[in-house]
Amino acid sequence: MSFESVDQHENEGQPIGQLLDNLGVRHLLDDGDLVSDAVVITTVITEDGSTRLGLTWSEGTDWLKRLGMITAAAAIDNPSFTPPD
Repeated sequence: MSFESVDQHENEGQPIGQLLDNLGVRHLLDDGDLVSDAVVITTVITEDGSTRLGLTWSEGTDWLKRLGMITAAAAIDNPSFTPPD
């Protein structure tokens, strides 16, 4: 597996909203909620059959916020995760 990190605002690429929709990705939001940042991790199977892990993020999401979001998401995804009081 190869790895890549791509800032979609610095490199050529395609919008991925429809791709995420097609994969059934959904997010619960309440009225008035505003999404301010996004980090997207993808697994891509290339034409030659190899697998690539990709990472992209929304414009203005700096490396520190990305690291925090990825770390928090990994903790939340852990079955033994207990939210702090």
